[in-house]
Amino acid sequence: MPDEVKELLGRAAERSGQSMQNYLLLVLEREAKFARNAEIAEMEPVGGGPLSMDEIVDAVRTARGAAPG
Repeated sequence: MPDEVKELLGRAAERSGQSMQNYLLLVLEREAKFARNAEIAEMEPVGGGPLSMDEIVDAVRTARGAAPG
């Protein structure tokens, strides 16, 4: 790791009150979540496409045990 990068990360860890190891673990976890979200965003929708607002409301009501409107 270049010294400049190490110093910048060390200062960031210090500002957040964490060890360098814990700070880097949190950074890597956050990046992994972003990567997972990007993969999900690229997935093809399942079913017949976008739902209408009425379909969404009916699905929520059904899930809650109420009769669809």
